[in-house]
Amino acid sequence: MSKKWKIILIVLIGLFVLIQVFPVSKPESRADNPADLIASGNVDPEIANMLKTACYDCHSFETQYPWYSHLAPVKWLVIRDINEGRKDLNFSDWMLMDPMAQLEMLDEISTEVMSGEMPMKIYPLMHPEAKLSDADRQKLSDWTEAYAETLIQ
Repeated sequence: MSKKWKIILIVLIGLFVLIQVFPVSKPESRADNPADLIASGNVDPEIANMLKTACYDCHSFETQYPWYSHLAPVKWLVIRDINEGRKDLNFSDWMLMDPMAQLEMLDEISTEVMSGEMPMKIYPLMHPEAKLSDADRQKLSDWTEAYAETLIQ
């Protein structure tokens, strides 16, 4: 290896180490969420499992932070995705939403899941259990429709 490449490698390693010290606060994670969708009793265990494995890390307060979420620059992307996900939909606050907002979210969930937009394409790469089959996607969509019917009555 030439001297030039050694210097470049040392500088890159130094930059990687340096960016680790910049503090970035992670979004809160907690297990006790009394207003949570699953706690409402309106979700059967199979759907609850799909939601937990494919959605809850970004769309609830029950985020599980994997090892790579502690390393910059990846942690910055993870934090951004969680903040955006919770802003769009937070299952931990489900029961605090009015029924019309819940109906809109159920429609959005179905649309995003059926189109393949959710979970995000990159998420199942590191979380293979979050990969949804076409049958899983259909089950989630059917559940959103059935749940919406209960809200309309």
